[in-house]
Amino acid sequence: MGLVLHPLMSFLHRLFRHTAAGTKTDWVFLLSSLVLLAFFGLPLLALIQRAVGTDFFAYALSSQALTALRLSLVTSTHSVLLAVALGMPLAYVLARFKFRGKTALELLVDLPVVLPPSVAGLALLMTFGRTGLFGKGLALVGVSLPFTTAAVVLAQTFVSSPLFVRSTRVGFTEIDPRLEEAAWVEGGNEWQVFRFVMFPLAGHGLVTGVILAWTRALGEFGATILFARNLEGKTQTMPLAIYLGFERGLGVALALSVLLVVVSVVLLRVMLKVEKHGGQ
Repeated sequence: MGLVLHPLMSFLHRLFRHTAAGTKTDWVFLLSSLVLLAFFGLPLLALIQRAVGTDFFAYALSSQALTALRLSLVTSTHSVLLAVALGMPLAYVLARFKFRGKTALELLVDLPVVLPPSVAGLALLMTFGRTGLFGKGLALVGVSLPFTTAAVVLAQTFVSSPLFVRSTRVGFTEIDPRLEEAAWVEGGNEWQVFRFVMFPLAGHGLVTGVILAWTRALGEFGATILFARNLEGKTQTMPLAIYLGFERGLGVALALSVLLVVVSVVLLRVMLKVEKHGGQ
């Protein structure tokens, strides 16, 4: 937790030092900030304090926890790969081209971000379920998606890929159009301009998008439990194992929760470093 506590303490020290020499208005800002920071931080500290004990590693290394961890890493990685493969071209189109209906398309891309996860899961079930829009056609070729590991990947992709598209779109948008024009003048074709100019210059946006999508996929719960159910070893990712552990035994749930917090902190720390480096 030093990745979080050290910057936080440094921020608070600078804030107190600045406010001590300021006005009463500064103290209002300080106190309001502290209330929200405490609301963010204290539950996490309480979680870690309750989880870390003599039995922490026993729970964290249990077969249920390791199986859920392995499944989460595998499915989230596949969902991020899908998001990159399908989302990068879409982000490039949204960033560099103007066409009728673009606003509606952007709305469609961003919609899964604000949809309740239960709605996302139900929508996937109505689309790919056995009686869904494409379910009967898939059944004819022997494919059944609900309640499978593939369903977990699809649910994670549905809720996480818009974050990748949004971040990557911003990365492409921030590129100076004159650089693209210079590449065209030098005789580059569409692929060469994208490969050697646009892709490298949008690198920080791509990395940020990958991290955001990955953390969202790792934490996905609502859409997964509706579309894939909670089957140990098959569809039970870490969030679902936490939910089940909360009902059966709090130890596994607490251990997995701390693991998710640590992974999220590390990924977000990397993202902040990338953003800081990209802004320089």
